[in-house]
Amino acid sequence: MSIQTVPTRPFPGQRPGTSGLRKKVAVFQQPHYLENFVQAVFDTLPGHEGQTLVLGGDGRFHNRVAVCTILRMAAANGFARVLVGRGGLLSTPAVSAVIRGRGAFGGLILSASHNPGGPEGDFGIKYNAANGGPAPEKLTEAIYARSTEIAEYRIEDAGADIDFDTLGTRTLGGMTVEVIDPVADYAELMQQLFDFDAMRAWFAAGHRMRFDAMSAVSGPYARAILEGQLGAPAGTVINGEPLEDFGGHHPDPNPAHAAELMAAMSGPGAPDFGAASDGDADRNMILGRDFVVTPSDSLAVLAEHATRVPGYRTGLAGIARSMPTSRAADKVAAALGIPCHETPTGWKFFGNLLDAGQATLCGEESYGTGSNHVREKDGLWAVLFWLNLLATTGRSVEDLVRAHWARFGRHYYSRHDWEGIPSERADALMAELRASLPALAGRDCGDGLRIASADDFAYTDPVDGSVSTRQGVRLLFADGSRIVFRLSGTGTEGATLRVYLERFDADPARHDQPVQQALGALIRIADEVAGIRRHSGMEGPTVVT
Repeated sequence: MSIQTVPTRPFPGQRPGTSGLRKKVAVFQQPHYLENFVQAVFDTLPGHEGQTLVLGGDGRFHNRVAVCTILRMAAANGFARVLVGRGGLLSTPAVSAVIRGRGAFGGLILSASHNPGGPEGDFGIKYNAANGGPAPEKLTEAIYARSTEIAEYRIEDAGADIDFDTLGTRTLGGMTVEVIDPVADYAELMQQLFDFDAMRAWFAAGHRMRFDAMSAVSGPYARAILEGQLGAPAGTVINGEPLEDFGGHHPDPNPAHAAELMAAMSGPGAPDFGAASDGDADRNMILGRDFVVTPSDSLAVLAEHATRVPGYRTGLAGIARSMPTSRAADKVAAALGIPCHETPTGWKFFGNLLDAGQATLCGEESYGTGSNHVREKDGLWAVLFWLNLLATTGRSVEDLVRAHWARFGRHYYSRHDWEGIPSERADALMAELRASLPALAGRDCGDGLRIASADDFAYTDPVDGSVSTRQGVRLLFADGSRIVFRLSGTGTEGATLRVYLERFDADPARHDQPVQQALGALIRIADEVAGIRRHSGMEGPTVVT
């Protein structure tokens, strides 16, 4: 081995957010920037010498350069073996599956999830621990602290041209590099969970679906499983080739960004089932013919029918949802006699519950759903779960959701994103809102809506006792409606204010209102209470989902 020790100086702002460190590509392209962060990760992982690391990403621009750099640094920092996806590709849930299935020490995921790619786009990196889940806050804070004092990093001189496009093993210094099929481990796990025979029969009977991989990493997985193993017709998967710039599109699976899929699912000749996933394949959108399923309703329907699926036939230990996610899953949990845990936003908060056996299904309103099969949200898993239900119930997507509403009531729900607000203005909005909380309880807001309580959500982890504060401002109304305000931690420019709106209606006769109309009074109250237009200088939200 020929290890080089390179002097360096700290870069400001290398604090990992809810899903790792995300910045513009140009920031990561600065000399030493990626190396500093990776060395900070390795320096805070005692006992990693002689261990196995998993490495891969979503294929966005800068992915290949970063993979090569990390391989050389892993060799210089004492790892015995790195499992890297062929071509540097591994979806986020696949990384979790490989870590867990092969007993790896941990993994590095190269992705900025649903953020745009390309030379002018975003890049990101995060560390996942031995349970397959995102590093807990205690570890991410230690990584950040180390990044503020780092003075050198270690890298193997050789390896700049190492081949990670061909399956098999090779050596780099004293370390083994094993290039693995990025799909194989994940596909095997899906076969253990779902009724592949029933789904094959569904396609054989002439049913059709459309899966939009959004030119991102889920394409190879969807083609291998849907078209290869389940017999879906060729062309079922669209935009299935991972591209460094995601074809110039925003790889976020929601009605605002998946326009091609939305158009394909409209009209009497549309497929029976539609779905999409995001940049790193951990999110999902579910569609019926001319019918959009909200992520909150999706979690609730999956929980309601979980015992129809082989991997969950024995029932659920519990459900976990992020605080901004609607309370639809709470209704199902109550009917099943199991707990429904309310956590802060960020998949890492589900990890302890899953590891402790206190939850089986988890979900976030931001199109993320998952279970205890991995420790990440999982886009294609959710699609297969829905497909399994369609095949075993003989019902349509819309039928399943409407039956759920008839039984449990409908939670009208929407998220309004106000993107690109100057950070100082967004901070001022939240500070003013928090200061007003004591005076809001009891306020009559008109339209029959009275604020019963107002708070800043705090969470005490029931497993390890850790406390997370300032997780989002909540306005809780006497009729069960809610408005939640929080600043997103996944953007790379300015600040994004997310406003979550929820209104419950038990009456099936009122279950066909346009969503924004049903939420109209809450939309008005949100702006009045928080002064969103006044603080942001914007006339309306950037994205409504």
